[in-house]
Amino acid sequence: MPQLNPAPWLAILLFSWLIFLTFLPQKVLAHTFPNEPTSQSAESPKTEPWNWPWY
Repeated sequence: MPQLNPAPWLAILLFSWLIFLTFLPQKVLAHTFPNEPTSQSAESPKTEPWNWPWY
């Protein structure tokens, strides 16, 4: 039963993780957002009560 032989699959697993751990973090950390977040103003907006007649 050749599928029980771990020799080729273990090497494939280790090399794929090695590739993932060397290239993917660089690509993820190099990602920039198109719109940088801006800070909100400290003053709260002025709210006015509704004076609707409730019929």
